[in-house]
Amino acid sequence: MSERDAITAVSCLDFSEFKDALQALRAVDDKIIYELNTSVPTTSFSAEVSAAERCRNLYERLTASYARREDVIKRCISETSEKIVDVKKEIGESPNNSTLHKDLRQYQTNLRLMKSELGVEDIVKERSLKAFKEICKAYKPPKKS
Repeated sequence: MSERDAITAVSCLDFSEFKDALQALRAVDDKIIYELNTSVPTTSFSAEVSAAERCRNLYERLTASYARREDVIKRCISETSEKIVDVKKEIGESPNNSTLHKDLRQYQTNLRLMKSELGVEDIVKERSLKAFKEICKAYKPPKKS
């Protein structure tokens, strides 16, 4: 699944699909050391290739990936929260429906897991930026405004 497909096709109500999409979106972070080693030239090649330019490109890819993942996670949290409200209304109308109670518990569990992905996202981001800063010393990322 490509990154673009993962963003648009993610079904927030199916947690395994949500996790698969996040895994596809985290590919650049999972391969950060490889990306850095292939992006940043060694000393002998530094005259031929701009390390700062390659680091800038990689940094832009990383930050774009962070934004897309955060958008997907927050969208899914919102959609799942709305679904929980809908199911609670249905339970109010049909309190003896055990299927609705089961669905509610499943959506609540998924919501907790999705919220925990925001914390995982912070850890992934911190790890990849640490590796980036260690290897891409020639590039100074712009200050956040």
